[in-house]
Amino acid sequence: MSTILPGATLGVIGGGQLGRMFVHSAQRMGYFTAVLDPDADSPAGRVSHHHIHTDYADVDGLARLAGLADAITTEFENVPAPSLEHLAIVRPVAPGADAVAIAQDRIREKGHFVRCGVDCAPYAVIETADHLAAVQPNLLPGILKTARLGYDGKGQRRVATQAELAAAWADAGDVPCVLEKLLPLDFECSVIVARGGDGHTVHFPVQRNLHRDGILAVTEVHPQNMPESTARRAVAAARSIAEGLSYVGVLCVEFFVLADGSLVVNEMAPRPHNSGHWSMDASDVSQFELQVRTLAGLPLNPPRQHSAAIMLNLLGDLWFIDSDVQEEPRWADVLALPGTHLHLYGKTEARRGRKMGHLNITGDGIEAVRSTADFAAALLGLPIPLSE
Repeated sequence: MSTILPGATLGVIGGGQLGRMFVHSAQRMGYFTAVLDPDADSPAGRVSHHHIHTDYADVDGLARLAGLADAITTEFENVPAPSLEHLAIVRPVAPGADAVAIAQDRIREKGHFVRCGVDCAPYAVIETADHLAAVQPNLLPGILKTARLGYDGKGQRRVATQAELAAAWADAGDVPCVLEKLLPLDFECSVIVARGGDGHTVHFPVQRNLHRDGILAVTEVHPQNMPESTARRAVAAARSIAEGLSYVGVLCVEFFVLADGSLVVNEMAPRPHNSGHWSMDASDVSQFELQVRTLAGLPLNPPRQHSAAIMLNLLGDLWFIDSDVQEEPRWADVLALPGTHLHLYGKTEARRGRKMGHLNITGDGIEAVRSTADFAAALLGLPIPLSE
């Protein structure tokens, strides 16, 4: 990839909050931006220089994007891979269609992990009634996951018996699925890597994550958040996965750390990730700036974390804490706490379960940061304690 300097236009498919934060980073570095999204009021489109209101597969819309942008990325993994292939004929596209297509399909994703020598939970592919009948008993209890279009806990169901498995597959519409064996989980973590067109790769510190109802709730990043050996293995695995894809862009790989200390990969996201939002306030370079740099072919310097950090995910439920009547959360009280950084995504309507923003808390040491995070959570009505 050739270097694309500030003053050029960078395009992004998808107008959600990740696209919005990419746009902000690109504009701060001197780029113009173009967003393609069917929502005329999308968060990214509202702040971009250009907003193309078309479907992600609309040929005319893609042509307009290619005419405006010197290089193009995506903010989410469910953009049609053929759209990326179409754009790549005339413009640099990162990540590429092949990598995105693999991330869209859990079956292909598992196969890629295995080829890279990264351990997965024991699993079975279920695409037919014969596959269902052949499932080995030692995979139960497990989690049945649809192969496509599952995120934030959607398209997943726990099953304990063969009968429950059969019922869950039928409820899913007999679509291709993956059954993963339930394992004794200690905690979850993720690694965000950025890989340039020249193969140079950098990464952020390993992030320790807590999910509630399948949605990321809390991320902690500091030197004591997990054993060093676990962090090293997670980074090595994430880099291997990126290299195996010949990946260009920002990639997040999520892992389970088991009770015996072993590490298994869960899934990957070919884009910036919620668990990397802390980097906006606690690192000298954010994940979104690295997305800009990889797309534009700029040098990648290893990120340097300068503060301990906790990120709290802010869902629309916070606007309905005391009643069904929408009320603005106590932002002024939260921002009176030291080291608090509020990021709202510009969404015009709060809805339960909808990602509305995040709160980063930074400080010199993790104990002070945790104390502040607990105060902030109490003010917002989030569950206390934050860790489990």
